[in-house]
Amino acid sequence: MMLRFLLPLVVLASCKESNKMAKAQYTVDSARASLVRQEDTIIFALIERARFPLNSPTYNQSYTSIPQFQGSLLDFVISNTEAMQSKAGRYINPEENPFIPTNLPPSVVPRYPFSQFLHPAAALINMNKEIWKLYFNELLPMFVASGDDGNYAQTAVTDLMLLQAISRRIHYGKFVAEAKFREAPQGYEPLIRGRDREALMKLLTSVRVEEMVVKRVEKKAMVFGQEVSLDHDVKGGTYKVDPSVVSLLYQKWLIPLTKTVESRRECRKIKTLNYNPSFVKRID
Repeated sequence: MMLRFLLPLVVLASCKESNKMAKAQYTVDSARASLVRQEDTIIFALIERARFPLNSPTYNQSYTSIPQFQGSLLDFVISNTEAMQSKAGRYINPEENPFIPTNLPPSVVPRYPFSQFLHPAAALINMNKEIWKLYFNELLPMFVASGDDGNYAQTAVTDLMLLQAISRRIHYGKFVAEAKFREAPQGYEPLIRGRDREALMKLLTSVRVEEMVVKRVEKKAMVFGQEVSLDHDVKGGTYKVDPSVVSLLYQKWLIPLTKTVESRRECRKIKTLNYNPSFVKRID
């Protein structure tokens, strides 16, 4: 019963976030503003997931026994949630990338005419497999306690919300890179033609901005994660999620992976620069 209640909430929350961006005009400034807003979503999703311990049965296929379904409870939650979100039109939005893209049902709502801001080759970039491995192999053990409290459905839902927030942030690099290219094509075109990924990465990198982002998300985590009471002062030093984990998440994974998406998008831009497609190989 709890699972039936939680899944629609995820659908509504996720689709609401997508619809906010439906009429987005992508510039470097607007893309950066979106990334700043996404910081809040990621931090609150981290806080929500940290409410529960690891709850390993959530990920154990042998624990579940769901008729006509093979996989863990998390797999069940993700596949069914993404199917509902697909019907609601979530994946019409080019900013959204499903974790289980096969056999998703078509949207049953009127199709919104999103602008074709991305080149088709760049739009196909999907790093969710890498994000999945990062999340379960490295990130999750860093900020959740060991143990089992039986809240497996809730755990799966908070996992999915956090995974989707991280995925959206990383894949937003496609829009950042496109906006950067359109504002200064003369700086990017020679590197794209030369397929110089190292030089592209340097051009896409702003050390000052990255350092500012890392400091900002750590401070946000300190503010958002404090225990607040009307009767007492804010308790310093005790947080719902360790701020250092948030800063490390950005420094070690989110920022580098976002730049990887940006560089892949720039390399795939070669298809728009009159190159012979037979000489173009997919860069993954």
